[in-house]
Amino acid sequence: MKTTKACLFDLDGVIVDTAVYHFQAWRRLANELGFDFTEHQNEQLKGISRMESLELILKWGNVSLSEEEKIDWATRKNAWYLDLVMQMTPNEVLKGVPEFLKSLRENGIKIALGSASKNSRLILEKINMIDYFDAIIDGNNITKGKPDPQVFLLGAEATNCKPEECVVFEDALAGVQAGKAGGMKVVGVGDASVLTEADFVISSFEEMTIDRLF
Repeated sequence: MKTTKACLFDLDGVIVDTAVYHFQAWRRLANELGFDFTEHQNEQLKGISRMESLELILKWGNVSLSEEEKIDWATRKNAWYLDLVMQMTPNEVLKGVPEFLKSLRENGIKIALGSASKNSRLILEKINMIDYFDAIIDGNNITKGKPDPQVFLLGAEATNCKPEECVVFEDALAGVQAGKAGGMKVVGVGDASVLTEADFVISSFEEMTIDRLF
C-alpha cells in the first residue's frame, strides 16, 4: 500500500481565496490602460505567474508595451494587490483548512506549500497559518510555472519525501496537471467538471479526512 508522508498545497483558492484581490488589482491595471477586465478572464489566470498573467491581459486589451513598461506595470499591480493583502485576517482562511492541517500534524504528515505566488509568506503570516508549514516553495524558488511539476517536486524534496509519497491539493487545472506530471496523487479543490484530471475532487476541506489520503 502506498504511504502518504507529505501533503503539498497550492495557496490561492486552496488555503485562502485571494483571487478577488488579484481581480481588483488586475482590473485596475486594465482600466488605467484603457480597457476592462472580467471575472471570467480572471479565472483563466489561476495558477500562472504574474508576468504570464500580464501578457494575457495585454493581449485581451490589444495593448503593446515594451519589456521595461511591462515590468513597471506588473510592479504596480503587485503593490495594489499587497495593499489589499495587508488587510487580510485569519477569518479569510477557507472552511475546514485549519482542522485538516491540524489532523495532518497529529498524524505526522509533513505539510508544504507549492504556489506560484511570490507573496505567499506574507499571506500565511497575515492569516496566522505559517507555523503549519514545514516547507514553503513559491514564486521566489521556481523557474518554471505550472503545469510544469517543478514547484511540487521541490516541495517533495524539501520534505524529504518521494513524489509517490505526496498528495497535492489544487484548485486550478494547470496545478492538477503539475501534480500528476510529478508522479503525485492530486486532490482537486473546487469544480469537478473543471478539475477532471484530479484523482478526486472536494468542494471544500470540510469533506476531507486523513483516510482519503491513502
